[in-house]
Amino acid sequence: MKRDRKLTKKIIAGKYKGKTLTLPSKTTTRSSKAIVLESFFNTLQFDIVDANFVEVFSGSGSIGLEALSRGAKKIYFMEKDKDALRVLKSNIALTDPSACEVYGGDSFSNIKEITARLQKNSQEAYFYIDPPFSIREGMEDIYDKTMDLIENLPCEVVSLLIIEHMSSLKIPEKLGDFTVKKTKKFGNTSLTYMDCKNME
Repeated sequence: MKRDRKLTKKIIAGKYKGKTLTLPSKTTTRSSKAIVLESFFNTLQFDIVDANFVEVFSGSGSIGLEALSRGAKKIYFMEKDKDALRVLKSNIALTDPSACEVYGGDSFSNIKEITARLQKNSQEAYFYIDPPFSIREGMEDIYDKTMDLIENLPCEVVSLLIIEHMSSLKIPEKLGDFTVKKTKKFGNTSLTYMDCKNME
């Protein structure tokens, strides 16, 4: 009986298409579904090229590494879980580590350092926020903390904000300077897009 078979997923498109990424244990992180990933990158399309990308609660890094594969310039990863962090770094090694920065520890603290860096360099980034589902033990307040994080993001560094969340959770229409532009549902998972600019 195989007990330690690794969970994996492949990069879908771009420079690193077909590279196999290892996924952390399901008990520590939750991997984004392929259909969610495809929809997200179909929405962004070529806007991702030469962009900065921040993956909050990175897990395996599959979203950020997909962005890198599709032409993003710089990826910032944030992950607290030590096992997931180890897997994340091994996945990054399969691509271009020089284009990636990893912040271990609490994402709610590390986000401030990343936004300060972006502000200092007068840069914007896409922020993909995929918090652990609140049904996990010890995560009951995760969405409240995530909403606070969004409310405090400086508008000038955000190209677009994307939240992956349980479909049962309704994201407020307005959080700080950010307004919901659209939500797409994929069964139990939804993607909500927010920004603080007037989009046509």
